[in-house]
Amino acid sequence: MSFKKIQEQLKKALEQQGIKELFPFQKAVVPKLKGGASIFGIAPHGAGKTTSIVIGTLQKLNCEAFEEAPRALIFVKDKEAALAMQREFERFTRRMDLRIYSVYEEHNIEAQRNEIFEGVDIVIATPKRLSKIFYLNGINLGKLKLFIVDDAEFLSKPGPFSDVIRIPESLDRCQYAIFSTKFDGRMERMQELFMANAQVIEVGE
Repeated sequence: MSFKKIQEQLKKALEQQGIKELFPFQKAVVPKLKGGASIFGIAPHGAGKTTSIVIGTLQKLNCEAFEEAPRALIFVKDKEAALAMQREFERFTRRMDLRIYSVYEEHNIEAQRNEIFEGVDIVIATPKRLSKIFYLNGINLGKLKLFIVDDAEFLSKPGPFSDVIRIPESLDRCQYAIFSTKFDGRMERMQELFMANAQVIEVGE
């Protein structure tokens, strides 16, 4: 995918970050996200998976805020990963009005519900906390366009996996993207449950 096909605000943000060319994995993944395909993105650490998520999400949301309900939900393993992902988004969104919010266990759940209610575009969440907020009717996923899991190896534990796969049961139509270093049994299960038509994009060492 050339920079010519990237949204103008995002193109400027990439240039300001000194990014002149996408990695091979990013070139393979970003157009698929833009085109609406559900994917399993498989690549080693350092291939640019997180930046692929950021670029693909910003492109999908046209780099602008819209109404109150989130349009992108990104699952991560813990608080540290959530805050790191938020910082990565904020590197590219300084001149955009997109609202990015992280939810995790080490924060008051009522405060999180209230802040989500005020309006967010992208929610970065740990599975356990998002599941609690969802079942307390603290988040409206009716406008969701993108459902993403970053570094999905953490889904090898039954708890996080169960919390993640419950959410698609309540979604009408959504695009899914699961990123990991390998395609394993948990992903085969997700493929069976809600990602039957997903494409596997794999880049090696």
